[in-house]
Amino acid sequence: MHLSSDEHIGTRVQIARNAAGLTQVELAGFIGRTESWVANVERGRQPLDRYSVITAIADRCDVDVVWLLGQPYRFKRNGGHLAHAHIPALRTGLRRSSLILSGHPGLAPQGIPAELEDLAGRARKANHERQAANLPAVATLLPSLIEDLNTAVLVLEERSREEALRLLADAARTARMCLNQLGYPDLAWSAAEVAAGAATQLGDPVVQAAVAWDRCGALLHQASLGETIAVAEAALRDLDPLASGRNADEAALSLRGALHLRCSVAHARAGQGDDAWARITAALEDADRLGPAWYDLDRHTVFGRGTVAVHAAEVGVEVDQPDTGLSLVPQVDVREVPSKERRTHYAIDEARSMHRMGKSSSAVTKLKEAAKAAPYYVNADPMARALVSDLARIGVPSQASALSSLIRDMELAS
Repeated sequence: MHLSSDEHIGTRVQIARNAAGLTQVELAGFIGRTESWVANVERGRQPLDRYSVITAIADRCDVDVVWLLGQPYRFKRNGGHLAHAHIPALRTGLRRSSLILSGHPGLAPQGIPAELEDLAGRARKANHERQAANLPAVATLLPSLIEDLNTAVLVLEERSREEALRLLADAARTARMCLNQLGYPDLAWSAAEVAAGAATQLGDPVVQAAVAWDRCGALLHQASLGETIAVAEAALRDLDPLASGRNADEAALSLRGALHLRCSVAHARAGQGDDAWARITAALEDADRLGPAWYDLDRHTVFGRGTVAVHAAEVGVEVDQPDTGLSLVPQVDVREVPSKERRTHYAIDEARSMHRMGKSSSAVTKLKEAAKAAPYYVNADPMARALVSDLARIGVPSQASALSSLIRDMELAS
């Protein structure tokens, strides 16, 4: 069994390097590697399993990170195409949302207005499926929900319209996450901007901060690291009066911690380890103020001590300190985080950490468990796929069957 050249990131690195007119020596010098390292990457003999390195290559070669990763992945088996089938309708709904929120004249409702209570229930269902890491279900629910919310924003007035705007912001934020994970970063940014447009009309600083968190998520997927930090810092300044002092607003305090976590990932992917760990520490302080049982599902972030541990694991891999990442947040059980999406993200980074620490057999076991619980999420995750590709390259005899199963399910083999 060999890996398909279509899924070979090294092939795309070579294409990008040649298009940029760079030699292997020149690219190696920019990213702090050797010529032989670049040659091995291009031949598929050296893994690219960290966003920080992938981002540096994309930046120097002036190519899109998502293209370099080979996204979107369109699986042929087990209903893997289902989520992608709903993308055109979702794109249309988001485009209409943008026009409506900009006050464009002449727009007519596309259907009969639905009851706000029904729309709120459907929005909760979409977010529930998001937290369950069920990407096909989210993609199925969103197009009709967003179009019905477009109608509500067009026809309702005053407080009813305000509630419709809140629901539209919520649905667009759910869409942002789903689209990022499926590999549609430009459309994910459009979703984030729809949420921002609704939040601006509402004028609610907490909603605006929550939308900034989603903007940061969209920017991270496009490797816009400086912009991620700039957006987060602006939101943090606006939140500071609400999140400071003895009578701090819990929602503001929670969002402040979540924004620090966005910054921690941006710093880590930029190779700024000290700054990344400082943000983790700041987020942990906010989580401790909120208490061990706090998890913010209402604002999508699921912020809490366990979520700080999730991000610490990712930071640890990116700055090549995997043991620190897994042990930095004491007395926390990630299994108690009330979001399968967050738990799955942690499992992927835990497996990546194990592999880097020389525990490849445990890495296969951990990733296989995660894939069983949330197959589409794991199979569509670029770093999970990079990990499986490298494990296949080196071989893990004690876990040959499990590894073979991961390769087949990710459709990495030709």
